[in-house]
Amino acid sequence: MNDISSQVRLIDVGPRDGLQNEKQPVPAAVKIELVQRLQAAGLREIEVTSYVSPKWVPQMADKHEVMRGIRRQAGVRYSVLTPNLKGFEAALLDQPHEIVVFGAASEAFSQKNINCSIAQSIERFAPVVEAAKAAGIAVRGAMSCAVGCPYEGEIAPERVDYLAGLMKGIGVQRVDVADTIGVGTPKRVQAAIEAALKHFPIDHVSGHFHDTYGQALSNTLAALHMGVWNFQSSVAGLGGCPYARGANGNVATEDLVYLLHGMGIETGIDLAALVDAGQFISAHLGRPSGSRVARALLSRR
Repeated sequence: MNDISSQVRLIDVGPRDGLQNEKQPVPAAVKIELVQRLQAAGLREIEVTSYVSPKWVPQMADKHEVMRGIRRQAGVRYSVLTPNLKGFEAALLDQPHEIVVFGAASEAFSQKNINCSIAQSIERFAPVVEAAKAAGIAVRGAMSCAVGCPYEGEIAPERVDYLAGLMKGIGVQRVDVADTIGVGTPKRVQAAIEAALKHFPIDHVSGHFHDTYGQALSNTLAALHMGVWNFQSSVAGLGGCPYARGANGNVATEDLVYLLHGMGIETGIDLAALVDAGQFISAHLGRPSGSRVARALLSRR
């Protein structure tokens, strides 16, 4: 076990991963306001949008408007998802600091999600990574289904090792170990992280845990004990899990910040301002926040 870091860096994926599955269109102005509020609360990394075809993800059709509407703050890194070269070329116009490419540790998920094998999916991203690096843009690799898959069940750490190796091979600079369906428990999550660490240093590995089974904070603690200090979360717990009906998706940033601050770990985030940001988007969506911490704090106001 490594020493727990005295500081943690969070990437809020709410504006992109959180909102992309919302059925009701969220206006660009609301998305821009959400990003503004997140950076005002102290977040230094925000995943803003996705350069996918509006035919597949209508919610992200306003990507250019959103990226151009943000009042950029010095020291904040804005990342975007680029599924292919065409998406990257569109993203380039908006000058993100980092692009995100993705792959699954499950062959079945890869086939059902993007109609190709894991190896083929990573091969498709090679020119995207090359173009990004040539343009001076950082590259992060999201490794989905790193612990479990809705089609294959439990995923062996060897699959994460394989995927991380492929990503390293095409020049990805850092990776997210993502428990996409939230079935992971601490030991399984640690095994997945260990597999990623064969290819990437600890500073370049982040944890992305979903709370479907209520394990996200336990899994965060397990990752912290390994020395991981980068995590992803979503304000107000935005982003349901499409494979588990009625289940929570992303762990709420507010819940994660409360845990970290309670452990004396610095995040640079103002929890009260973060709760307000979550309340802003939840009110727009017409439902209570998905964060237990936010609901508890709001009830005391």
